[in-house]
Amino acid sequence: MNTAIDILDETDPAPPLADVALGPNPAPIPDPVDVPLGPAADGLRPAVRAMVAELAAHYKGADPGSIDKAITALKPASAAPESWGSRGMVAEAVKAYRATIGGTPKAPAKTEPTRTAPTKPRRTAAVRPKSTPPVPVVVQPLIPPVSEPVVREPVPQPVEAVQPQPVPQPEPAVRTDRKTVRSWPVMVIALPAMVAIWGGWVGLGGLTGFGDINLLPGIVGDGGWATIDSAITLPIGVEAYAAFALRVWLSGQVPARAKVFARWSAIGSLVVGALGQVAYHLLEAAGVIAAPWWITTLVACLPVAVLGMAAALVHLMREEG
Repeated sequence: MNTAIDILDETDPAPPLADVALGPNPAPIPDPVDVPLGPAADGLRPAVRAMVAELAAHYKGADPGSIDKAITALKPASAAPESWGSRGMVAEAVKAYRATIGGTPKAPAKTEPTRTAPTKPRRTAAVRPKSTPPVPVVVQPLIPPVSEPVVREPVPQPVEAVQPQPVPQPEPAVRTDRKTVRSWPVMVIALPAMVAIWGGWVGLGGLTGFGDINLLPGIVGDGGWATIDSAITLPIGVEAYAAFALRVWLSGQVPARAKVFARWSAIGSLVVGALGQVAYHLLEAAGVIAAPWWITTLVACLPVAVLGMAAALVHLMREEG
């Protein structure tokens, strides 16, 4: 059994008048009471009857088309818009409205085309254009375009980095007016000291076992010109190294390590030389013929120690500062 909604969907679309949408201010619908309804509207609910009256006032005998079109057209301007929110009530009102208008939409009135009498064409005289003399055409010779000279930009060449030249430093001025200190007084002072030191070391060497030795045994007889007193090695070795180390220390022309080694070895050599002189004079004053063993041991090691210190100092002097 088909419902009223199905019947409405199967109906023919409404004429163009029903598809006209209302603007923002729709025209007010006439009072439903003034719209005459047929017997199909009898027995309807008051709300549905009012909706049928609004349909009749709006469409004026035309078919509304579908339920959605009826709702879109009448709900904004209806006095009771809540009734148009129910599709069941809209379907009932559309069904009653269609029964009122006879179930079929009214066909639009046919208008016959108006006939107009044909007009006869008017005869007009043909106007011939006056002939104009031909305009001579002057042909200009083609001038080849002048090509602009191509200017080539110079390619930058790599610039070599110029190393700054060292600025020569002015040499310190040497004062030539300074008086030179004479060194010959040192020889006068050292001569008596050398005699005393020489005698003390040679005497101590005699007390500690130093004596005559033959430098060329088997070649020159003992007591000959090749025989020397070995005690002279003590003053030559100890005192000469002390003076040399003192000179290296105070010169300021050697590396730092050589300077430090020269300082301490020079001081040590001078102290050992002084102790050797003290020991000899004490033993001589006491009438001792042979020195104690421990003094003999220390004096015998002096030539070896002096040789080692001299070799080490020369090696340190040759180091690169």
